[in-house]
Amino acid sequence: MDKGNKKIRTFHKKQKTPANAVTSGRLRACMFCLFAVLLFLIFRIGFLQFVQGAELKEKAYKQQTINKLISPKRGNILDSTGKVLATSAQVDTVSINPTKIKGKTDRETKEKKEKLAKAFSEIFELDYEETLAKVTSTSSIQTIAKKVEQDKIDKLKTWMKDNNISVGINIDEDTKRYYPYNNLAAYVIGFCNSENQGIYGVERSYNSYLTGTPGKIVTSTDVYKDEISDENGQYIEAENGNNIVLTIDANIQAIAEKYLKEAVELNNARNGNVIIMKPSTGDILAMAQYPDYDLNTPFTPTSLYWQDRWESLSSSDKTEMYRNIMVSSGYDPGSTFKLINSAIALEEDITDTDVTDDFNCIGYENFGETRINCWTTGAHGKQTLRQVLENSCNPGMMQLGARVGERTFYKYYDAFGLLSKTKVGLPDEINSYFHNRDKIWSIELAAMSFGQGIKVTPLQLISSISAIANDGILMKPKIVQKIVNSETNAVTEIETEQIRQVISTETASKMLDMMESVVTDGTGSKGSVSGYSVGGKTGTSEPPANEEEFGYVASFVAVAPAQNPEIIILVAIYDPHVKNYHGGPVCGPVISKILSEVLPYLGISPDKIDVGSTSSSQLITIPDVENKTVAEAQKNLTNVGLRCNFTINGNKNETLVTNQVPKAGTQLPSNSLVMLYTEENSVRTSTNVPKLTGLTATQAANSLKAKNLNISIEGSGVVTSQEPTAGTSVEQGSIVKVILDNPQ
Repeated sequence: MDKGNKKIRTFHKKQKTPANAVTSGRLRACMFCLFAVLLFLIFRIGFLQFVQGAELKEKAYKQQTINKLISPKRGNILDSTGKVLATSAQVDTVSINPTKIKGKTDRETKEKKEKLAKAFSEIFELDYEETLAKVTSTSSIQTIAKKVEQDKIDKLKTWMKDNNISVGINIDEDTKRYYPYNNLAAYVIGFCNSENQGIYGVERSYNSYLTGTPGKIVTSTDVYKDEISDENGQYIEAENGNNIVLTIDANIQAIAEKYLKEAVELNNARNGNVIIMKPSTGDILAMAQYPDYDLNTPFTPTSLYWQDRWESLSSSDKTEMYRNIMVSSGYDPGSTFKLINSAIALEEDITDTDVTDDFNCIGYENFGETRINCWTTGAHGKQTLRQVLENSCNPGMMQLGARVGERTFYKYYDAFGLLSKTKVGLPDEINSYFHNRDKIWSIELAAMSFGQGIKVTPLQLISSISAIANDGILMKPKIVQKIVNSETNAVTEIETEQIRQVISTETASKMLDMMESVVTDGTGSKGSVSGYSVGGKTGTSEPPANEEEFGYVASFVAVAPAQNPEIIILVAIYDPHVKNYHGGPVCGPVISKILSEVLPYLGISPDKIDVGSTSSSQLITIPDVENKTVAEAQKNLTNVGLRCNFTINGNKNETLVTNQVPKAGTQLPSNSLVMLYTEENSVRTSTNVPKLTGLTATQAANSLKAKNLNISIEGSGVVTSQEPTAGTSVEQGSIVKVILDNPQ
């Protein structure tokens, strides 16, 4: 038993594993695991460091920094006198981080967001439900309101303070576009969209100059996206946009808009436009269109014309309210175009201004089975070219067109700039429409001769006629005068650009003389201005056969002063609903009213010789200015309504007048000329008396005025005799006596 038991015990002893052996195995296993983890970590660190290092570094940078843009201030738009027509003011954009707006419980969060949505909707006048949807959204950012003025921002800040809310609401600086004069020059200036980008007018065409360059702030943030001190942060200042100075004069623009609106409403017309230019430079002084709109609220129509139909219009049709028809819409110019065709005929020596019986109007012209009538009933009979223009005779112009021919016409149309865009710098400019010069029919040539069957933009038309007013030289029209760097004040001038000499100075002078006859003795009489000589041409175009709904277009183009034009103006009234819808009665009063205010505003002195002053009570007695200083003599003569001419090298406040022509006591019409001579310059100048017989009193007066001669008138009608006779050499300032009578 004992032996057996011993054996058994011995056997159990051999099967037992020592404690240190177990510990050693576990230790080896742990060491192996630790070593494996260490190897993995080393491998992972190496992978992150060398393989994904650059990518992770960039992600960390983006998570730990903010890159915030600084909006530049958009440049101002100013008129030629320095008035600010468009400017940008400091405003703010309000946005939220919905996920950061929360309370201690879900209920508190819900109540807090509803309260915030209510505050937003009341302060910024927003729809509550739409605002609540933004506040309760799961997105990281939601814009609540843009272009917010400071008073509303102050209300929001007060509310945030009162309700102890400072997290999740962002107020960022922004700018908003303002137009101090509301409707003024709306179609020239244009406006911006919500992103501060120009979408119409100069705002659009010069957007790249006005916009500027954004700046930015780069700095570190903590886990809550709050800024923290960062010595490596960057601040790049924004570069504000350039200022644009227009050729438009706000005062002249306001005058044009006032009388244009009056004319459109008085004639129950669809719309109208006015362009005023300086022919010697091409500068556009005014560009008006009515009905117009308020630049500060461009999407809310202000005129009855648009209000009555706004809701029924499609989105594309609504854009018509912003279209500048002076560059983006063509129309048949009608009889105003006769000026261009007449100038071509004179330049080509096909006729002259006063060739007796040169044209014969029997009331119509036949082209096969088609008859084209004159604009008036009856016949004008035999006429000169001057009379054709005075009467606005269509048959006379058709006869002229047949003589000139389409080849010659088109050559000059191209030279006048009528076959190409003006490139004035306004958006959406279109080109003219003319018949194919190689496939033009005789009836189309006839219609074109008096301005029908073709289409030009108002700017193309006035630009081409400006060449006649500028000694035959065509200038490129200009709407921007200069660009000014708002940071450095460096100025980039927009140069005056002379395109070409289209007609001779002599032809231009003849045309101006006939244009004045149209106002004094023809259809343009309602465009006359007291004290000033005005030249012009009326026009009335009818719509094409398939476009009757567009109605007639009444127009009038005028220059002043007539013999030395300093401004040119075009008025067009579309679809006037009055009995007499022609250019003279519809547009003439507009021309007269605008020029009556604009000419004195520009400092242009009256120049018209009052040929109606034939009685002694109406004549001006020339004062004695000898032995007075030139300055005093000039003042005395101007005060009584006379002009003077002198040449001196010294100071006119010290130089004395030694002689005058005509002598003191002579009676002459207003605006007559007195020649002044001094010891410094006593040289007399002689000139030949022009032929005046057959001319009207006004024509004779202007012919003498061009020679620095004065007129004395007896009778009425046309000149039948003159003294001295034509060709006689006389001293400048001398008086030529003319006898007028009415021919049988």
